[in-house]
This record gives sequence, structure tokens and C-alpha cells, in this order.
Amino acid sequence: MRGKQALKRKIEGDLRYNEANIAKLINYIMKDGKKTIARKVVYGAFDIVKKETKQDPRHIFNKALKRISPLVEVRGKRIGGANYQVPYQVRGDRRFVLGCRWIIEAANNQKGKSMDKKLALEIINAAKGEGLAVKKREDVHRMAESNKAFAHFAR
Repeated sequence: MRGKQALKRKIEGDLRYNEANIAKLINYIMKDGKKTIARKVVYGAFDIVKKETKQDPRHIFNKALKRISPLVEVRGKRIGGANYQVPYQVRGDRRFVLGCRWIIEAANNQKGKSMDKKLALEIINAAKGEGLAVKKREDVHRMAESNKAFAHFAR
């Protein structure tokens, strides 16, 4: 690695809830720098979550992230001319990023509704332990479990 590692910037909380995690979710949803549209999507989804579950949407979102965030993942490693899928433990910040990415990806894959409705539905399903994002987590864990024999290659 050349040079110094970039400093980690501190993200301030969002406008409505003043939480950094929600501000990060807004940033992940944002396309082409259109942050106001991303805010409308996230806050609209949170309003739908509040209306359907009658609970604090921040609590539901955190519960969904806890259910989705992976504990282990596999990374390819080349050793002696062969590629192995080596399981690694996932750090906390990467767990959050992967969880958000999988929720957004699962919401994007649905058809026929607006993005705020799709996102709200995926957050509610993830909090219950259902949905495409939870399936993705289980697939990643299954892959890591099946490649546990190569764990000694991890460093």
C-alpha cells in the first residue's frame, strides 16, 4: 500500500431523526447527487413502516439491519495456482454497508411499486426475518460454512 490510508470522515445525522445510520442509508440510495429525492424515499419508507407496524421506524430499521448483517463472508484468494473461497469474519462497518446494500438491492428487484413502498416492505420483512435480503445473508453464511475447510488460508 502506497501512502497513508485515508482518514475516516464522520457523517452527521440526518435532518429528521439526527442519526448517522439513517444519513448513511440516504447516501447509499442517492443517485447522481440528488439527495432531496433520496431523503423523500427514505422518509417516505419510514412513514410507511411507522403506519404499518405502529412502532418507531428507527427501531424497526435497526432490528432489520441486525437480522441482515452478515457475520462471515467469503473472499477469493489465489494460492499455488488455485483459487480458494476463504471465509473471513466481517468487521462492524462493513456489516452495516452490506446490510444496507442488500436491503436496497432487494427493494430495487421488486417491480410495480414506488421505491419508498418497496423499501418499507423490505425493511419490515427483514425485521421479521423474511425477504430477499435475509435470504442473501443466509446464502453468504451457507457459502462460508461450506468453505470452512479453507479457513486456515485466512491471514
